Amino acid sequence: MGRAWIAPDWDGAVNLHHLGGDVYRMARREWLTDAGWRQAHLDGVRTVIDLRSDRERRRRDTDPQVDPAVLQQIRLVPAATEDPDHPEYQRILVPYLDHPQGYADYLRLFPDRVAAAFRAVAAAEGAVVIHCSAGRDRTGLIAAMLQELAGVPRGQILDGYEAAARGINDHLRGRSHQHERWHPEAELAPKIVDRRAALDRFLSGLAVADWLRDNGLTDAEVATLAARLHT
Repeated sequence: MGRAWIAPDWDGAVNLHHLGGDVYRMARREWLTDAGWRQAHLDGVRTVIDLRSDRERRRRDTDPQVDPAVLQQIRLVPAATEDPDHPEYQRILVPYLDHPQGYADYLRLFPDRVAAAFRAVAAAEGAVVIHCSAGRDRTGLIAAMLQELAGVPRGQILDGYEAAARGINDHLRGRSHQHERWHPEAELAPKIVDRRAALDRFLSGLAVADWLRDNGLTDAEVATLAARLHT
């Protein structure tokens, strides 16, 4: 796998990767410790964009306590990319978006929401973190489209998705989850091949800049997005 991604070291962060420029991706932010938030701030992070639905944005008893003064230095932007109660979503993306084969349907179902998330990335101050729950597919959709827009080589985009898929798989080892489990390499490898192929097909059939403009982003916002990975 090529080195298209860099894994920063923020204490407690899960599935954290640097997309390039001033953009990062990760899993749920509540896993960061007080020290992790301070490290993110030192790396220039001033905006965190949360792609999860309202019902997912909650602290768990096992999450670390964080000094509110630390969080006040970083703007948290809710930008849910889906309505989990949408009847067609429940029918075709059960239990949730968990594979690139669902990305095209996701854009069809929630174009306004996904466009709003991109608008939030364009408007973000300082370095920006994009995250969902696992940091794999909702985050992966935004990341892949952003990288495609920025002209990142396709192989590097696929490598970045693979890194995130492997990252959350590593996190699941020894943990219970309602819908997913850890996969040993013999099981994981063919799943990765399938996911990479699906993501490649999705990107090959999508003109990202046109999609963004068709869904309300201005030329200036599209240009800002394209430049963020090169700052």
